[in-house]
Amino acid sequence: MSLLSLEVRSFAQSPEYKHMLDTLLKHTVKEISPKQAIAKKKAIYLDARKLDEYNVSHIANAIRVGYSDFALNKVPVINRKKPIIVYCSVGYRSEKISEKLLAAGYKNVQNLYGGIFEWVNEGYPLEDSVGNTLNVHAYNKEWGKWLQAGNRKYN
Repeated sequence: MSLLSLEVRSFAQSPEYKHMLDTLLKHTVKEISPKQAIAKKKAIYLDARKLDEYNVSHIANAIRVGYSDFALNKVPVINRKKPIIVYCSVGYRSEKISEKLLAAGYKNVQNLYGGIFEWVNEGYPLEDSVGNTLNVHAYNKEWGKWLQAGNRKYN
């Protein structure tokens, strides 16, 4: 585990959320906090969630690549050295997709620690097909408890 990963994980908002993430994630991919991610102006965001989750809201200009339906040939042509930040709800699915991207030769891939939930909990904006939104797909009620900001939406 890298020092960077330890530093990023210290940013989780609640001790319970941090504990859940630390037991869920394997920390096999470099992690980045929402604050650090926002500072990377030229980063490409890849969304590893289902289409219905993405349609509720996503990080601006994020490209949905999915998880269960992920395929490398669905990833748009991206310079393999460009910074790529992958996210999902809390970071589990995005960690797995990040591993696949690294194995395929992408060099600068990071997992958004805490996922879109941490992004919203820290006050960063989301958008949908119309513009800015406060809605967040909370996955399900068990996972939705970690979303402390925004409007929880379920299917």
